[in-house]
Amino acid sequence: MKYSAAPLNHSEIVNYLKKKSIYDIKNEILLGLTAPSKYISSKYFYDEVGSKLFEQITRLPEYYPTVTEKKILKNLVFQLDFDFSNADIVELGSGDASKISLILKQLPDEVLAKMSYYPVDISSSAIQESMTDLSRAFRLKNMTGLVLDFNTQLHLIPQKSRRLYLFLGSTIGNFDESERHRFLNNLYHEMQPGDHLLLGLDRVKEQSVLENAYNDSEGITARFNKNILRVANRLVDANFRPDDFEHKAFFRSDKNRIEMHLIAKRDRQILLGINYQIKLKQGESIHTENSHKFTENDIENISKSSQLKIKQIFSDDKKWFSIVLFEKASIKP
Repeated sequence: MKYSAAPLNHSEIVNYLKKKSIYDIKNEILLGLTAPSKYISSKYFYDEVGSKLFEQITRLPEYYPTVTEKKILKNLVFQLDFDFSNADIVELGSGDASKISLILKQLPDEVLAKMSYYPVDISSSAIQESMTDLSRAFRLKNMTGLVLDFNTQLHLIPQKSRRLYLFLGSTIGNFDESERHRFLNNLYHEMQPGDHLLLGLDRVKEQSVLENAYNDSEGITARFNKNILRVANRLVDANFRPDDFEHKAFFRSDKNRIEMHLIAKRDRQILLGINYQIKLKQGESIHTENSHKFTENDIENISKSSQLKIKQIFSDDKKWFSIVLFEKASIKP
């Protein structure tokens, strides 16, 4: 990292999740838990505990995505067909500061001094910790953390300069095809001509490699998965006991995705506040995450469906992970 005694000019966190009522959040979780095939959206993994557990997962030897992506990012700026001067960076699902730091350390001080950085995440604590780390290491014009749901609140991201959006970690793999199309369509309409998107995509590979990454020997992924029940307890006043469930993750080749589930070890009756209750039979599943893996054809299809032009594709030697630079082309007269 570059270290400078000069402080950044401005730093703040704005919480837009307050605009999304607790009623909407409760309703979303209750809708999933009362569905015939029960589910909880994976975005609810990332409370303070979940964010820290995921940081531990990224350091596990079995979990290849983060280390592979970081190897690509380490020298990416020097190869990237993007002019960082007078541009801002918006990082969707920012998490910790480790990935953006790899990019910022490759930029000269005079570029950083004119740059605004917007970390966007559902976890306020993750944004705060990330901004604290970055403020010690880099002199930026501005850092504004945005606590929001980028599925529904993209329009709240400021549009002050040309922007490079970062959506790394293959987080887009958590969306099914229709959700992915809707998200990218929304992003396209928020982008201005000349804005770019740097998108991380986990690639299809051997099933054993994929399944080992989500079933680590230390059981941290299992703890991470079960923590979503504690989040549900807090948000909908439920009485889940995480130890009554077993973590299960497996690859579905017909859909090119890892699925994560929580399997009931015994029959359970779960209270959801004072108005709802559900019955779970032994062996019944709560579906907590999909993590789609991508092929070259998928990358082309993302470009076509999003109307974003592919400029560059960067991959590791094994083709386990790719980072793709897309551009919203200028509108022709």
